[in-house]
Amino acid sequence: MASALSLSSSLRYIRPPTRTSHAPLISRLPLSRLQPHTITPLRANLKTPISALGSSPSSTAGMESQKKKVEVFDSEEQLAAQLAKYTADLSEKFAKERGAFTVVVSGGSLINSMRKLCEAPYLDSVEWGKWHLFWVDERVVPKDHEDSNYKLAYDGFLSKVPIPAGNVYAINDALSAEGAADDYETCLKHLVTNGVLATSKTSGFPKFDIMLLGMGPDGHVASLFPGHPLVNEKEKWVTFIKDSPKPPPERITFTFPVINSSAYIAMVVNGAGKSGAVQTALGNSENSDTLPVALVAAEDELTWFLDKEAASKL
Repeated sequence: MASALSLSSSLRYIRPPTRTSHAPLISRLPLSRLQPHTITPLRANLKTPISALGSSPSSTAGMESQKKKVEVFDSEEQLAAQLAKYTADLSEKFAKERGAFTVVVSGGSLINSMRKLCEAPYLDSVEWGKWHLFWVDERVVPKDHEDSNYKLAYDGFLSKVPIPAGNVYAINDALSAEGAADDYETCLKHLVTNGVLATSKTSGFPKFDIMLLGMGPDGHVASLFPGHPLVNEKEKWVTFIKDSPKPPPERITFTFPVINSSAYIAMVVNGAGKSGAVQTALGNSENSDTLPVALVAAEDELTWFLDKEAASKL
């Protein structure tokens, strides 16, 4: 793939990181210690529960507004297939309109749900050279560490698609949490100046084309956790946390003003273990605003991609 030099059938080495004019500090795809791996705020108002899901690939639960919709799928496999089509369609749209497609991903199960993009027809039809890939949050650990969101994305996605190495924006893991957050924000500002990143006319924050996000069982998104002061950050683009309720404790994260300035957001949730948070966020619960995920919005469209298990309590 374009993002790696294939030196043997079983071992891949990352190209050395390069520095460009739009990212003078940030490290690019450095994973020198990686061991070999085998490549294989709008809320829906639900007044009635979803009691039956048909045999069609997707069931839209009748919960649509101008900027938000919720889709429930019979299986995670169907969810992944539709997510790939949704992302590929937006890639085509923005590549034509802007000449670039800025994509933000999270960690967790989201990367696995993106797996269909690595298969036909998308592997050959998507203009991967137009993609610019970012992380909504990252753990401040080496890139070959098991807790690294970069490593997760590399193993499950980046190693399988030809996104140019210079278009993948990993954090500088040699810095402190605060330094890495400042460095990442500096990188974003260079990309805005160079026209790779758009700017929201409404908020003035960077406007990513799409964010592909997951949600934790407690309703957290990115590294914005329930009850944590960072949920209320209004000025910074990227900030840091040293007391994450979920290990590892040190992380960097996009703030809500940046997340909610995105053109499109796909909120991807699967599994019964997250059904309670889905119910709180999308149901009639008076406590929905206490969950960070309930604060997520998008300037053009927010779409929830739920499998049947995640939607089981709606």
